Amino acid sequence: MAGKNSVDLAGDPRVITGTRVFAAPRALVFSAFTDPQHLAQWWGPDGFSLTTSAFEFRPGGVWRFVMHGPDGRDYRNRVTFDEIVPNARIAYRHDDGGDDIDSIKFQTVVTFDDDAAGTTVTWRATFPDAEARAFVIREHGADKGLLQTMARLDDYLATGLKTPGN
Repeated sequence: MAGKNSVDLAGDPRVITGTRVFAAPRALVFSAFTDPQHLAQWWGPDGFSLTTSAFEFRPGGVWRFVMHGPDGRDYRNRVTFDEIVPNARIAYRHDDGGDDIDSIKFQTVVTFDDDAAGTTVTWRATFPDAEARAFVIREHGADKGLLQTMARLDDYLATGLKTPGN
C-alpha cells in the first residue's frame, strides 16, 4: 500500500484530509518536515519551487516562505508552529502573512503513524468555514495540490533526504 494517496473531502465541509503511506521509517519521514533544505525539495504541488526566509521549528516558531508557481506567480506563506511531538505530530496555523481580507487561513495537524509498509502520514487542514475550504479548492486546487505534494515527498524520501550538492 506504500505510495497510495487519498484525499477526503466528504467528511467535515471545513476540512481537507490527506493520507499517504510512505515506505520509510517514521523518523526519516518526520525529518523531511524539520529542515528548510528538505522542505525545498518537496513542499508544494508539481512545478512549484520554494524559498524560505525564516524557519524556527519549535512551538511558537515561524516558518516564512514563498511558493513560486510554474506560471511565475509568487505565493507568500506563514506557518506558526503550535505543537511539535517528534516523530508523531506537528500542529500549525497557516496564513499568507498579510492582512488581506482574502487571506487564506487554516489550521493543520500532521500525524505520523507506524504502518506495516512504513509510515502513514495524515494531513488534516481545518478552515474557518465551508466557503473558505471551497475557495482554496476552487481557486488554488488545494485538494489536487495536496496529492501532488504527498507524491513529491514520497519521491524525496526515496533519495534518503539528499539535498542538491550532498
